[in-house]
Amino acid sequence: MNIITLVENTAGGTRLLAEWGLGILVELDGLTVLLDSGESGSVVHNASELGIDLSTIDKIVLSHGHCDHTGGLRELLMAMRKHVEIIAHPDIWDAKYGKLPGEAEYRYIGMPFQREELESLGASFTLTGEPVWISDRIVTTGEIPLLTDYEKVDPNLYVKKEGTFQSDPVRDDMALVIKTDHGLAIVTGCAHRGIINTLRHGQKLTNVETIDTVLGGTHLIRATQEQTELTIAELKQFGIQRLGASHCTGFPATVKLAQEFGEVFFPNNAGTRLEIG
Repeated sequence: MNIITLVENTAGGTRLLAEWGLGILVELDGLTVLLDSGESGSVVHNASELGIDLSTIDKIVLSHGHCDHTGGLRELLMAMRKHVEIIAHPDIWDAKYGKLPGEAEYRYIGMPFQREELESLGASFTLTGEPVWISDRIVTTGEIPLLTDYEKVDPNLYVKKEGTFQSDPVRDDMALVIKTDHGLAIVTGCAHRGIINTLRHGQKLTNVETIDTVLGGTHLIRATQEQTELTIAELKQFGIQRLGASHCTGFPATVKLAQEFGEVFFPNNAGTRLEIG
C-alpha cells in the first residue's frame, strides 16, 4: 500500500505548493482512493509534480464539508475528466461558518460549490452517516461517536439554519480506516470529533486492535494543555509505529508529539510518501 500526501499546510519539495488544507491519496490492491481535495488547485499542481495521474482515482472520500478539504474539487474533477463516486456525510452541504473569539463576523467556511456544478463535472455523491466499505480492506468511519470526556467539538464552529447560527457538532467528520498486514492505518481529515474517538471507532469497525499508522489532522490546534496531555497518553497506549500528524494539529501540539514519540513521529507534509505492507 502507498499513501501519498498531495496537499498539506507545508510542502516537502521546492516545486510543490503548500496551503491550509489536506488531501491524501491511498493506493491499495489496485484501487486508488483520495481523501479530501485541499482548498484550491494545489491538489492538481502537486499531483503533476509528483507524477500522479489523477484520472486513476477510483473514489473520493470527503472527511467533512469545510472548504480547506473540499475547495479543490472543481479543479480536481476538471483534471480527472471522468465520472467518480464521492463518498461523504449528508451534512457536507450544511452552511458552515467559523467565528473565533474577538471576531465580529461569522466567516463562511463550508463547501464553496453547488452540488449541481460538481455533478456536471462528473461527481456522483453517495451521502450517508454509516460506514462505507470501499473494498475488503478500506472503510470509511461514518459518524464517529463522542466517547472520551475530554475531546470536545470546537466551539468556534457553527452551522446556519433558518437564519440562525447554531453550534456545529460536525457530524460529517469522517476518516479512512485501512487494514494492513501490520494492523490498521487510519487516515484522518481534521478529527473534529476527536483523534482518540476516531481511532477507537476504527478498531470497533474492523475488529482489529493493532493500530500501526496514524496520518492526518488531529485538531489539537486549540486544545488545552490538559487535552493534549490526555490525548498523548492514550495515543501511546495504541502502540502506534508511524504517526504523521499534520494540518490542524497546530505547532505546539506538533512539537509535543515529536518530543513524546521520537522516531515514530514524522512531519507529514505535501509530498510525503509511505509504503506499508
